[in-house]
Amino acid sequence: MKSQKLNSIKNVFICDKENSLKLVNINFDKTILEIIPVLDRSVNWNDISTISKRKRFINNLQLSLNDHVIKGINDDFLILIPGGIDPHVHFDTPGFEFRDDFEHASSATAWGGTTTIIDMPCTSLPPVTSFKNFQMKLRAVKNRSIVDSAFWGGVRGNDFENKSNIHKKIFRLSKAGVAGFKTYFISGMDTFTDLSFDQMLETARFIKDNNMLLAVHAEDKSRIKERMKKYQSDNQNNWKAYCKSRDEIAEEKAIENLIRIASITNCRIHVVHLSSAKGLEQVRKAQKLGLKITAETCPHYLYFTQQDFENEKISAFLKTAPPVKKKIDRSALWKGLSDGSLSFVTTDHAGCNPRKEKSDKNFWNVYGGIPGVEHRVPFLFSEGFLKGKLSLQNTIELLSTNAAEFFKLNQKGKLEVGKDADFALINLWTSEIIRSRNMHSKGKYTPFEGIQFHARVEKTFLRGRPIMDREKNFIAKPGIGKFIRVNHEE
Repeated sequence: MKSQKLNSIKNVFICDKENSLKLVNINFDKTILEIIPVLDRSVNWNDISTISKRKRFINNLQLSLNDHVIKGINDDFLILIPGGIDPHVHFDTPGFEFRDDFEHASSATAWGGTTTIIDMPCTSLPPVTSFKNFQMKLRAVKNRSIVDSAFWGGVRGNDFENKSNIHKKIFRLSKAGVAGFKTYFISGMDTFTDLSFDQMLETARFIKDNNMLLAVHAEDKSRIKERMKKYQSDNQNNWKAYCKSRDEIAEEKAIENLIRIASITNCRIHVVHLSSAKGLEQVRKAQKLGLKITAETCPHYLYFTQQDFENEKISAFLKTAPPVKKKIDRSALWKGLSDGSLSFVTTDHAGCNPRKEKSDKNFWNVYGGIPGVEHRVPFLFSEGFLKGKLSLQNTIELLSTNAAEFFKLNQKGKLEVGKDADFALINLWTSEIIRSRNMHSKGKYTPFEGIQFHARVEKTFLRGRPIMDREKNFIAKPGIGKFIRVNHEE
């Protein structure tokens, strides 16, 4: 019988706990076979945190270990993390591929050190709201992804208007292996309209019956629509009016309603792209009450504030729903990540053609979305870990481990024997200035234009296969990525 080829990564640092690391060699095929310590002690990050400290560490190691162990030693000594998991992306296949598609977006994902994504149901045509539509989506993306992918299902106002059997749709999609069900309290899409409170309550009951997860875009529709009408009638068409209409109170009120729904149904509810301190207070309140309410946030809410809309070069690029808020909100979100109130960091990746959809002088008409999968991992290392807002362990958990556990992606999210050999090799001793021209998604724009990240993804592996190598300018061909069926059985 032909023996299976053994691959290895040598002399890499993996997180031990908090800010300590282990220097190891890892043998793998599709899964991790062995993790072999090079040293019998852990290494504190502070001992290798600068280029000179790292060089001194390597030189001392060369003196203390034999040549066989340290062969090729100067090529490595980077940080190895489990492949990133981004549970909130819009890759737009099929139906909106003039904005992005699985080939481009998954390529950007691999460049960004992420190996698994969960694609949202609303930016597909048809939207993933039935088993039939799910199968169409599965066929449409077949052999088109470089990374592994799961799908969200969805419930929309259109389904109630059409008197669809929503309970049956949820049941069949649950059995098909969707990660959960996305809904909106306010939506701008004709093909995926929002739910009223009563519809959300009924949906939560159905989802609870199937032991599933309800994910909600949480902004209060009545407050936003009322303020939009006032500002637009007064011909206020700038970013200030947009932000005032979608303020922190709109998010707070929506989450208050979700707390009511969770109290009645005991449904698991997840708040997507949380943007405000007031919203976070409501999430914490729910968690203290023992309700199953969780939340995520995104890099743009952790870096920008509304003052950045004054910068005309990035103002349109920064538009999202909900919009970024103020310094107090940004600080609160970082605190929520460090204390565990927020579960993970996602991108809400949603690109477009910036020349056509990010150029309108009327800010209400500007497309809201940022293509972020390429920047999430280096961003969180640069702005979180290296600036002391997060520990190394916390950073990795927020990028991968927490999402794997949350969505029961049991083969993902940890560097352990038997897990998928999904890796990202991170260089924390170099920096990169973000340039939109270097992006790999279809829409090449970003509000991070010109900002320096002090971290860079050098290589990415999916189930043992290299899918990105920065030095070689290598990116794998689409088709390596697989669909992952999420199993919610307990």
